[in-house]
Amino acid sequence: MIGRLHVVTSADGGLAAVRAALAGGAPVVQVRTKTGSDRQRYAFAREVVLLCRADRALCIVNDRVDLALAARADGTHVGADDLPIEVVRRIAGPAHLIGGTARDPVTAAALVTAGADYLGVGPAFATTTKDGLPDPIGPAGVAAVAVAVRVPVIAIGGVTVDRVPALRKAGAHGVAVVSAVSGAADPAAAAAEFLAALDVT
Repeated sequence: MIGRLHVVTSADGGLAAVRAALAGGAPVVQVRTKTGSDRQRYAFAREVVLLCRADRALCIVNDRVDLALAARADGTHVGADDLPIEVVRRIAGPAHLIGGTARDPVTAAALVTAGADYLGVGPAFATTTKDGLPDPIGPAGVAAVAVAVRVPVIAIGGVTVDRVPALRKAGAHGVAVVSAVSGAADPAAAAAEFLAALDVT
């Protein structure tokens, strides 16, 4: 079963934030890079992979299965505008973790049928981390997806420590966070606080 806390890299946090999050116990790091050349993005992803390996954490690359495979990451998380999950599976093989993005039960079920190992569901709450997002679905929306699928649901979007209990009650296996850890003054302490809220010992 995939870890309950996914720390998504931020543009300003860099490798220092990744190191700190791993020191705080983060079991999964998602590499999100939207700028730079492919060479630069590969180099960053590869460094994160190596850091994760040293701490026995998983590394998942967002959007780009080619970069994920080149960097030898554990998986790829794809959004609605990325390659279809069945194509990513064909490229990456059966052992590669694949995450999909959903906000409703119908889409979620289709993604699982296509081969998703877990789902990122949201935005759960309003967030400024990413532009152009639809309205938040709240814990009720997360719950609607969680009861429709049999893969781990990872709630994302505006997640704070105090919102974790409601999301877990709604059926979320875990949460994905960006600024709440990567942008925190002390990412290690922030990661540890999330893990405590998620009842991870």
